[in-house]
Amino acid sequence: MSFSEDVRAELAGIAPARECDRLAELSALFHFAGRLHLLGRGEVSLHLDLSSPAAARRAFTLLRSFGVRSEIRTYQRHAFGRETRYQLHVEGGPAALELLERAGVVDARSRPRDRPPKRVVARSCCRSAYVRGALLAAGSVSPPPSAHLEVRSESREGAEAVAAAAAAEGGELQVAGRADHSLAYAKGIDRIAGVLAAAGASEAALALQERAVVGFTRARANRLANADHANLVRAGRAAHAQLKAVRRLERARRQSRHALWSASQATP
Repeated sequence: MSFSEDVRAELAGIAPARECDRLAELSALFHFAGRLHLLGRGEVSLHLDLSSPAAARRAFTLLRSFGVRSEIRTYQRHAFGRETRYQLHVEGGPAALELLERAGVVDARSRPRDRPPKRVVARSCCRSAYVRGALLAAGSVSPPPSAHLEVRSESREGAEAVAAAAAAEGGELQVAGRADHSLAYAKGIDRIAGVLAAAGASEAALALQERAVVGFTRARANRLANADHANLVRAGRAAHAQLKAVRRLERARRQSRHALWSASQATP
């Protein structure tokens, strides 16, 4: 499993008892992975598109806790390695529409919102739940040596919303715009660990820091070994140069003695 899957598995295992937390988590799941089509007469067509079976099961459980039925389906993407994706098809109707309004996904007129209202993320526990839902829906985390965390959003408002929720809980996410989407991202072990801790993934945060420590220790050991090797090479070259110099002196001394002996023999 990738580190991203480990993080999603840990986040999906968190089951808050408070209804406000479940609403905040559902709000993030729909904001970052949902597709909503209003059919009229109080009915909606709704599905979540997720990359993780753990996230799909978590969304299914959340919906069921509010009395909304759904069905998990799978499909393979035609690009990017043909990985398996998970779609959660939600039974449309007044109950689903009411839940979406309570979760801040749509307003009182059933119009989609770009970000949740303040009431959905008013408490600290709700903000943590919102960051957790965003990571489950559209997050990815890469471990060292190129540590990187990002949450992809179709709108800049969505990226700013999760960045604000994380900031209120001690995490730090930057927001950047791309041609067709926006990102809330973090680089560096400490910042990524802070975001994971804000979402409740304390084990993943500790594992990330542990990998960083091991990587630092290994890199330091390699540097010391390379330095020792370089010193040995320099010492060996210096000794070889000294030995060559001694041999040249010995050769010159022998030649000098031979010249003196030859001169003495030639003298009458």
